[in-house]
Amino acid sequence: MNFAAWMAGIQQRTEDALTTHLPAATVAPSHLHAAMRYATLEGGKRVRPLLCHAAGSLFGAHCELLDVAAVTVELIHAYSLVHDDMPCMDNDVLRRGKPTCHVEFGEATALLVGDALQSLAFQLIATPFSGLEPVRQIEMVNLLAVAAGSRGMAGGQAIDLASVGEQLTVSELEFMHIHKTGALIRCAALLGAHAGGAGPDEIIRLGHFANRIGLLFQVVDDILDAEASTATLGKTAGKDAAQNKPTYVNLLGARDARVMAATLRDEAHNSLQPFGERAQRLHELTDYIVDRPF
Repeated sequence: MNFAAWMAGIQQRTEDALTTHLPAATVAPSHLHAAMRYATLEGGKRVRPLLCHAAGSLFGAHCELLDVAAVTVELIHAYSLVHDDMPCMDNDVLRRGKPTCHVEFGEATALLVGDALQSLAFQLIATPFSGLEPVRQIEMVNLLAVAAGSRGMAGGQAIDLASVGEQLTVSELEFMHIHKTGALIRCAALLGAHAGGAGPDEIIRLGHFANRIGLLFQVVDDILDAEASTATLGKTAGKDAAQNKPTYVNLLGARDARVMAATLRDEAHNSLQPFGERAQRLHELTDYIVDRPF
């Protein structure tokens, strides 16, 4: 199966699993459940589920378990976007080509959507799964909690908010994005590896790869935010510059930001060498992250 077909298959699996696990819009409280589905379904590249499945395939993980792991990460990601778009954060009105959740459903409901999506993610990852050792499952729950919390995504967002108008160094910007963007990307890869029973050394190697990928994703995102149109991105283009946020483009310039992306791509590929041909999908995902059209 070529990469495009594999990617489309995983994206559809993830959409189907999300559709199944999210409460139906007809179930009370219907307004909240409708908003949860609105914020999560029919949108996004599903990069984190793709990473989860690609990493799990290295170790022969069951697809059904990878579906659950991928969904939990995507629910956390969706909740973070809902909160990130709210007026108290980035105050954005467009996400994935449609009005943001708080615009469509109101701020109070959007706040609850984020809360409920996060809760559902932990409910799913903590549900017993046949063939998964309890000690391994506890480690997966812990990984997700750290990635979403103050030492991960939420902490990175706090640093981001505090950095508006500030001139950060490259190392400071990397520290912020290792947490804000990279933590959940790393978590997606490691959840896939744990689902397949990866050993400690394999987890360490994959974690190094995921750290490179997390930064790479953000550098490319900054380049796209500066150069692509709103119609192409499906979200407000130039938002970071308009809000005077530190980015790799305004810190390094577009040319050097591309050089950094190329370096990170090479480092990510090199970190996969111990896995040999088994890492084909991760190699392909690395290139996709750089070359994605939006």
